Amino acid sequence: MSLSVSDGVSAVLHAAVNGVSVRQNVIADNIANVDTPGYRATSIDFESSLRGAIADGELTGVEIQRQATDTPVGANGNNVDLRKEVMAAVQTQFQYQVLTRAVTDHYNLTKIAAGGM
Repeated sequence: MSLSVSDGVSAVLHAAVNGVSVRQNVIADNIANVDTPGYRATSIDFESSLRGAIADGELTGVEIQRQATDTPVGANGNNVDLRKEVMAAVQTQFQYQVLTRAVTDHYNLTKIAAGGM
């Protein structure tokens, strides 16, 4: 999804949508590798970097950090917890829906403020 980053709200929404999109891909990778021996699940954190960027007023360069999960490793060296990943996928989908709605609402408000209907 391509967003025009023309103001602070747009920049925050852009960073959040990007972070959630990356998270969706990582969760899909984890689920796809649930039976792969030696595979180690990872997770995404962008919220702490986004909060810091908002606090600093510098919304460029929000870091998306991929980190290993702390899920215990099974006998085959794999630590993907399918239940945990499915719940994360559902939560991430809801986040994505809320964010895309916020993008649409922000765009419509900007359009109205600019005099267009």
